[in-house]
Amino acid sequence: MSELREECGVVGVFSPRETYEIGRTVYYALYSLQHRGQESCGIVVNDDGVFASRKDLGLVNEVFNNNTLDELGVGSLAIGHVRYGTTGKNERANAQPIVVNHIKGSMAVAHNGNIVNSGDLRRELELEGSIFQTTSDTEVIAYLITKERLRTDCIENAINAAMHKLRGAYSLCVMSPNKLIAVRDDRGFRPLCYGLTEDGRYVVASESCALDAVGAKFVRDIEPGEIVIFNHDGIRSIKDHCNKNPKSICIFEYIYFARPDSKIDGISVHRARVEAGRALAIDYPVDADIVIGVPDSGLDAAVGYARESGIPYGMGFVKNKYIGRTFIAPGQAQREKLVNIKLNVIEETVRGKRVVMIDDSIVRGTTSRNIVEKLRHAGAKEVHLMLTAPPFVDECYYGTDVSDKSQLIAANHTVEEICTLIGCDSIGFLKMERLHEMIGTAPNVGYCDACFGGEYPAGRATTGKLKFETKLSEIKKKEN
Repeated sequence: MSELREECGVVGVFSPRETYEIGRTVYYALYSLQHRGQESCGIVVNDDGVFASRKDLGLVNEVFNNNTLDELGVGSLAIGHVRYGTTGKNERANAQPIVVNHIKGSMAVAHNGNIVNSGDLRRELELEGSIFQTTSDTEVIAYLITKERLRTDCIENAINAAMHKLRGAYSLCVMSPNKLIAVRDDRGFRPLCYGLTEDGRYVVASESCALDAVGAKFVRDIEPGEIVIFNHDGIRSIKDHCNKNPKSICIFEYIYFARPDSKIDGISVHRARVEAGRALAIDYPVDADIVIGVPDSGLDAAVGYARESGIPYGMGFVKNKYIGRTFIAPGQAQREKLVNIKLNVIEETVRGKRVVMIDDSIVRGTTSRNIVEKLRHAGAKEVHLMLTAPPFVDECYYGTDVSDKSQLIAANHTVEEICTLIGCDSIGFLKMERLHEMIGTAPNVGYCDACFGGEYPAGRATTGKLKFETKLSEIKKKEN
């Protein structure tokens, strides 16, 4: 059971004709991306340049119903967002999409990722007169695009110019009065794709499973660095930022974030997890009676482990899928209590057996320890814990909630110590050199593994303090 928080999810829809169904299309797509963010959600519908918006804290089905969807009205463009914030507090003001009204028209932005130089950019914008209403780095992106929009003839050129200043991870859905624009950062940290429905609606989404949910046929992934524009004139692409840097998709998208029925950059998430389980079986053979997976991300890998090892696969847990947003409150004590509500052991599967348990990762270790205790209480003779991720030993600056190295169990303990602290009989982490096998690339090609001790492709986050103080000093000198 991972102790990580989910990512954000974005959706955008362009319809060739105005329809009341456009808000519902975004709703159903967001529903299928709920796993990527459970703090807040929002939808903005565009009716000929007039934006109707609703967003709030909560799950998709808590914020929206038939009445609230009807209130969004008719439109030919709409974007939506589900949020788990890695920057900014969990409050309504930080819910997305963000809407900005400026002299050249309205704009709405939905963002998945994390801008590592947002501190620098925010302070520069503040010194130039920008007034921020949120603590989210998405507002920095929106203001930067707006600033460039005042200098250019169209919004796509403004986005193109803004991308020169943005550093880090960002997959965006941007909506202007008459365009839907999909944007992916030049390293492709976070996924983004689009599809087409039978009635001609284009749908942009963080994962392909969202396209399936609304009956859209997958067309292709947005390329790293690409800007794709959808409007009544058709589809157009700007590739000025493509191929500037090596691709660095977050490998944890395949390990944990994405749904197993999604494909990211042409690679099946299900197949990647099965491959990880197979690799664990080869590297950590165990004499055991049953292989079980921790729902949801451990299930596919457990199948791979069982197939490779020849040990029977069994259903070891029942997951309560009806827990609302109270479950994601950040308190450690609450996490430990609620694991008993979220997961229950099927005693008949594990009683008297030597169990191999497959999970995606260990962050702090408390949740894993509780699950091992539950298996032993149910009568498991042995518990061998296998993880489809290498040990977390460093922070993530690109959108994964791994921010405090002091809290990472693997950064402060040996594997043997972790095994003792968790209370399992043995433990195996996926080896770093196996990561590329999950997605079928050459070693260290095409993915980011910085949180596992690899290199940071876009650098570490900056606070902007020094640059801010320098500029402030320059202003004071000019005033004197």
